[in-house]
Amino acid sequence: MADDIQWRDPEIGQVRALLAALRPPTQTKPTWAERRAGLDAFGAMAALPDGTLVIPVDIEGLPAEGLVPPGSDESRQILYLHGGGYCAGSPTSHRPVAARIAAEAGCPILVIDYRLGPESPFPAAVDDAVKAWCHLLEAGIDPARMVIAGDSAGGGLALATALALRDAGLPQPGGLFCISPWADLRQVGAAYERLAHLDPMISAEGLNDFAQAYLNGADPSHPHASPALGDYSGIAAILIQVSGAEVLLSDSLAVAQAAGLAGVEVKLEIWPEMLHVWHAFFGQLGAARRAITGAAGWIREKTGA
Repeated sequence: MADDIQWRDPEIGQVRALLAALRPPTQTKPTWAERRAGLDAFGAMAALPDGTLVIPVDIEGLPAEGLVPPGSDESRQILYLHGGGYCAGSPTSHRPVAARIAAEAGCPILVIDYRLGPESPFPAAVDDAVKAWCHLLEAGIDPARMVIAGDSAGGGLALATALALRDAGLPQPGGLFCISPWADLRQVGAAYERLAHLDPMISAEGLNDFAQAYLNGADPSHPHASPALGDYSGIAAILIQVSGAEVLLSDSLAVAQAAGLAGVEVKLEIWPEMLHVWHAFFGQLGAARRAITGAAGWIREKTGA
């Protein structure tokens, strides 16, 4: 079991021990409302970088939040799509990590409160992300100076949004930054078996519940639902950061292969021992801070900073 492993990185060992201690004694399945409240509470625990402005945004009825670090280059922009299995998460839950990325990238970040399943099933989230992208274009921001980013389901949504933009004849961003993307809603791949004992946060069974609620009977093989199955011709350059100890490693490998076969520039970083979306633990993990710093440098490069 993972609880008995001696981790080379002592910090990840401490975080894993804390998560194990907080694990509920029963396996009662929480409601969607409870999941959402829990994620928002986690997001409320961390402080934002000094001087960060939090600006409510309304995109024709789509709620969003702009995070603006001091000294931002407002000619550049990040569109951030939060994780939460397409059924949980919000700008509140992901405010700290999004603000940290924005501060290091030196530009504003827009976090949208896209519609969630099961109330608003696929393709509502994709439609909302495309709507937000068009809002930024209409604001006059050069698409080449923007990046679409996201974590977990939001990382998959970033890829799906890029495919939807290409299919609609809309411009691509300068790049796509994906953290531990959930990119194949069928839950297939060797990592689901090989790494299950190392992953305290994600399981095939749990993802199946989220996928069923989000898809509402839609085909999980649709590339806008499972972008690992898409044609990446004409898609922007991609940076993927994923743990080598999470079941979603298979999704990242599949995306990198699909994009690479289409001639797309792909940078795949596999971080040993880390957790799913370990970036959210930047207060406890030096590896999280290093990952964000490295990604921010890539974002600066791709947006012409």
